[in-house]
Amino acid sequence: MHDIEIDLDVPVPMRDGTVLRANVFRPAGEGPFPVVLTRHPYNKNSNFDGLLDTKTMVRAGYIVVHQDSRGRFSSDGEWLPWKYEREDGYDTIEWAASLPKGNGKVGMFGGSYLGSTQWSAAIAGAPHLASIAPMTTWADPDNGLMFRGGAIELGLNTFWALTTALGQIPKAGLSPEETMNRLMATVHDYDSLRQRTYWQLPSGAMPVLKACGQPDVGVTRALADPDTLEESRVSNRYDEINVPSIGFAGWYDVFLQGDLDNHIGMRTRGRTARLVIGPWNHYSLVMPQGGQVGEVNFGLSALTPGGKAVTDIQREWYDHWLKDMPATEAHRSGVLIFVMGTDQWRAEEEWPLARARDTALHLSPDSTLTWTAPDAEEAESGFVYDPADPVITRGGNLVMSTEFPPGPFDQREAEARDDVLVFTSPPLEEDLEITGRVRATLFAATDGPSTDWVVRLCEVDANGVSRNIVDGITRVHTEPGRIDEVEIDLWSTSIAIRAGHRLRVQVTSSNFPRWDRNLNTGEPVTEGTAIRVARQRIHHDRNRPSRLILPIVPS
Repeated sequence: MHDIEIDLDVPVPMRDGTVLRANVFRPAGEGPFPVVLTRHPYNKNSNFDGLLDTKTMVRAGYIVVHQDSRGRFSSDGEWLPWKYEREDGYDTIEWAASLPKGNGKVGMFGGSYLGSTQWSAAIAGAPHLASIAPMTTWADPDNGLMFRGGAIELGLNTFWALTTALGQIPKAGLSPEETMNRLMATVHDYDSLRQRTYWQLPSGAMPVLKACGQPDVGVTRALADPDTLEESRVSNRYDEINVPSIGFAGWYDVFLQGDLDNHIGMRTRGRTARLVIGPWNHYSLVMPQGGQVGEVNFGLSALTPGGKAVTDIQREWYDHWLKDMPATEAHRSGVLIFVMGTDQWRAEEEWPLARARDTALHLSPDSTLTWTAPDAEEAESGFVYDPADPVITRGGNLVMSTEFPPGPFDQREAEARDDVLVFTSPPLEEDLEITGRVRATLFAATDGPSTDWVVRLCEVDANGVSRNIVDGITRVHTEPGRIDEVEIDLWSTSIAIRAGHRLRVQVTSSNFPRWDRNLNTGEPVTEGTAIRVARQRIHHDRNRPSRLILPIVPS
């Protein structure tokens, strides 16, 4: 075990002359030691030990580096999310590989933006990057970061933009009086997210973000110039990534599907990749609350995958890839998943599971769900969607202001609304495991030029409590009255539904403020402020079988 030597605010020169700064934690002793690095915009002095414990790693013989991204906190330059992360990641890794006492090998760690900077450095092809360990991060900004199914991830983006703006206003070169005015106004806007800020229109050009004078998370830029989405996209760059990876994902994380898609992208190209998926939300590993997520306590074992702490899993991973220690079973490609319902960890060789069988669950008359296709010649259900009175977000895969916690929650209040169609199965006769990606097909019509379709899968327990499992949204542009076949991606899960419990499907047109409201007018989201009430119809008959596709794992 090593003592720790600490150097703070170490300058790191970039290729364009900009200086970033890092804190370096070294083991006492001669070394050589490998480096593990994290780069992010959240202040390098912050404690992210839930992702990888710095003291544990240094005492195990690793140099640990925490760096502020360009333009953030102690680092110089312009802050613009993702724009510089590939080049800066490359330059920082090459600098880290030459640190005193280093052995020339560098790994990376961290989640969310900290995970994205890892993929960015890997895409850039930094020669001394030996492995990455990205957590809870995305693959495609169109699918969970900035947009989802064509809708804006409003809850995440507005919250994140205001949060990061608070760190930038003091660096804007304003007078002390104007700095304080901007800070106080932004704090007020943040505190008013639920009551006022999320409701501002147009949703694609939020007035509150213009008022704070700081760049947003990227939605406004992306709508003005879609090419900027490439700065944060991983999903089209897998061929360029040649490092082994170990990923961590959460069933209720806002970036769940991105972690899964990144793993698949690596494995289909023959790269060594492991993946750990727990019943976590976005903050579970940083700020664990026992095994509690939403209204469900999954037990303390949820925090120790396979009986190991997350730091220990990464240390064991890096002992081979950075220290050349012998490879073990822990260094082979594979997946460790937490099956909710049984609340147990299970090792799998692959994702998705080859033995899972896609099985249709049909929306049927009388608000029922059936495993057999409908035989009625005509069957439909309808509702009226008013954007001024949307269905309010409760739980799910999200990161928003604290009034909107993530995870599984009782959905009966939403299900009692007139603008939410509810379809429920009979009680299951035996346990049913759903593990994989859930999809929905709706035969749907609206009386306007555009609207949204939202589908949610729930489990109804023996007491009648209906809790969300997965959901999704698709924004359509159509002709009034035309029946469209609409595909909706509900993302993925692993859950065992107990015998006697029921499955339930909700169909509606909003989940606000997680996703921005479709105003039903067809106006661009950067301009639209007028609201139009829409009349919606869902067909579920022999020729138009609206349904979910569930990946069922045989017992």
